[in-house]
Amino acid sequence: MTNIGAGGAAPSLIKASLSRTGKWAGSIAFVGGAVSDILNPLAPFAAYIALVASIAAVIIAIAIVLRLVLAARALPALVFATSAAAVAGGVYAVQQQTNSQNGVIAGLVPAIAQLQQSIGIVSEKVAKIEQTVTQTQKTVEEVKKSTDTVAQKTDQIASVQQQQTQQGAETQKTVEAVKQTTETLVAGQQQQQAQAEKLQATTEQIAASIDTIAKGFAQLAAQGGAIAEPKRPDEFYHNARVYELSGDMLNARRSYLAFAGFDVDAIDPYTRFATLLRVQDGKAGAREVFGQLADKGKALSIKLVHILQFDDAQRLDKLNAFIAANPDYVPAYYLLAQEFSEDRLGSQTLADKRSEAQALTKFVSYEKDGGLLKYFVDQTQLADWLDRSHSRLAALGEVLDPRFVPSLTPMRSNQGWSMTISLPEPATAISWRLGTSGPFTDTGFLAMNDQTTGKPMANPSFELPGSTAATTIAIKYLDIRGRETGPFDIRFDPDIALQQGDKQILDQFWTSWIAFDSGGNHGLVYFTQMLSYRCAIKEVHYSLNGAALDKSLEIPPCDKKDPYAIPYDAKGYFKVADSVKSMSVQVTYTDGTKSPVREYKRQ
Repeated sequence: MTNIGAGGAAPSLIKASLSRTGKWAGSIAFVGGAVSDILNPLAPFAAYIALVASIAAVIIAIAIVLRLVLAARALPALVFATSAAAVAGGVYAVQQQTNSQNGVIAGLVPAIAQLQQSIGIVSEKVAKIEQTVTQTQKTVEEVKKSTDTVAQKTDQIASVQQQQTQQGAETQKTVEAVKQTTETLVAGQQQQQAQAEKLQATTEQIAASIDTIAKGFAQLAAQGGAIAEPKRPDEFYHNARVYELSGDMLNARRSYLAFAGFDVDAIDPYTRFATLLRVQDGKAGAREVFGQLADKGKALSIKLVHILQFDDAQRLDKLNAFIAANPDYVPAYYLLAQEFSEDRLGSQTLADKRSEAQALTKFVSYEKDGGLLKYFVDQTQLADWLDRSHSRLAALGEVLDPRFVPSLTPMRSNQGWSMTISLPEPATAISWRLGTSGPFTDTGFLAMNDQTTGKPMANPSFELPGSTAATTIAIKYLDIRGRETGPFDIRFDPDIALQQGDKQILDQFWTSWIAFDSGGNHGLVYFTQMLSYRCAIKEVHYSLNGAALDKSLEIPPCDKKDPYAIPYDAKGYFKVADSVKSMSVQVTYTDGTKSPVREYKRQ
C-alpha cells in the first residue's frame, strides 16, 4: 500500500489525482449544484447533497489514513466527494442568505423559473396525492373512532352486565347476611332470655343468702358475745357490732372488713361501717376505704355507701347518677331523701320538701310483701328506716299536692284593686306580671325583717287599677336558698273577684246586716252594709217576728266602676212598728248559694 505521508510522494500523488479527476469531478459537482438549486421548491436538495458528500469525504479520508484502501484508488473519489460537498454547500449557503425559496438561478434566469412552474405541475399533483392521502387518513381515523366507540359501547354493555351480575351476587349476599343476622338476633334473644333467667335465679339466691345471713345474725344477737373463730358473714357482722358497742373499734373495723370480703349486697352493715370510719378517719378516710372496697367487689350496696362519703353537691350528683343506673335498688331512695331532709339542711324550701317526700314515697312503696327485707341483714335497721320514713311523710303533709302553689286574694276598693299574694313557703323576693309575656315587676320589701330568713320581708301585695280587665297574673319568687320558683299563672276575673270579695265580707260580718233603731232613730231598721256590698247579692228575703221570709228588700244594681258607693236615691232603711221584736233574713248570692237564715233581736 502507498504511504501518503512518506517524503514528497503524497503531494505528487494528490497533484496527479487532481489533474486527472478534478476537471470532471468539478464539472459534475457544478451541474449537481445547479440541478439542486432548480429543484429547491420541491426540497432542499443542495443541503442533502452537501451533507451526503461531506460524510462520504470524511469516510474516504479516514479509510486512506488508516490504510484501509489504496490511496491511488481512493483519491479520485475523495476529490469528487469534496468537490460535490463544496459546490452543494455553497449553493445552499447562498440560498439561505438570499432567502430564495425557488433557488438562486430561478431568481436570475426567468426561463429557469418557467421550468420550475412546469415542475410545479408535478408538485401540484403530488399535493393532490398528499391531500388524498390526508383525507384517506382522516377517513381511517374516523373509522377507527367509530370502531373505538363500538368497542366502548360493547365494554359498557359488558360492564353493566358484570355490575348486574355483581349486584345479583351482592343481593344474594345481603339476603344471606339478613338471614344470618336474623338467626343471630334469635340466638341473642334466646341468650338474653337465658341470662335473664340466670339473673333471676341469682337474685333469688342472693335474697335467700341474705335471708339466711339475717336469720343467723338475729340468732347470734340473741345469744350475745363475740364469736371466737368467726367464719360466716353473719358471724363477722355480729362480732363487728359487739366490738363496736363495747368500744373496741380496732376489732370492729377488722370484722367489718372481713364481712365486706364476702361481697354481701346488704345496706346496713356498710352504712354502720362507714359511720365508724368517719369517726376514726374522717370522711376522706372513709371515702378511701370504701373506694377500695367498691373497686374489688360487685355489691351495689358498697358502691352506694362509697358515694355517701363525698361532699354535698358532688354526693347528690353521684347519688342521682346511681339511681338512674340502678332504679330498682330501693335503699338509694331513702338515702336520697336524707339529702333534702330538715336534719341535713336545717331549713327546707318547698322544693326540698317535695324532693324528700317523693323519695320517701318511693322507698315505702316497696314495704308491701316484704320487698325491702332482701336489702338488710339487721331487720331492726330496716324497721328504723321505715319508722323515720312514715314519720317524715306525715310531717310533710300535702306538699306533693299540685294545688300547693301560690294564690292571689283580690280586694276591691273605690280606688282600685289590692292584690295579696299567699305563698306556700317563705320567700326572699316576689315578682308579678300581667299576661303571659313581658317583664316581671318586683313587689319590693316591707320595713321589717322576716323571722324565718333574717332578711327584709318581701312585700306580699301589689296594686292594680280598678279598670283592669280579665287576664292572667304570673307570680314567681325566690326561696330561702335563692332558687327561683315559678312562674305560676293565676287567672284573674274582676267580676268574679268582686263578687267573691263582697260575699266573704258579708259572710264574715253578718251581724251587721240589720240594725234596729240605730243612732236613736226609733222605729227604723237599717240594712246599709248589704247596700255597700250589694255586688255579691242577687236578692234578700226577710220576715218580721218569724221565719216565713215572705218579704224582700229592694237592692240597687251593682256599679262595677264605683262598687261601694251607695246611690243617692237608694233607701237603706224602712219603718217598723213597736210590736216588731225580731227579724229573720236570708241572702241569695250571685253565685247561686244562699246564706243561713239569720235572726236579729230587737233590744
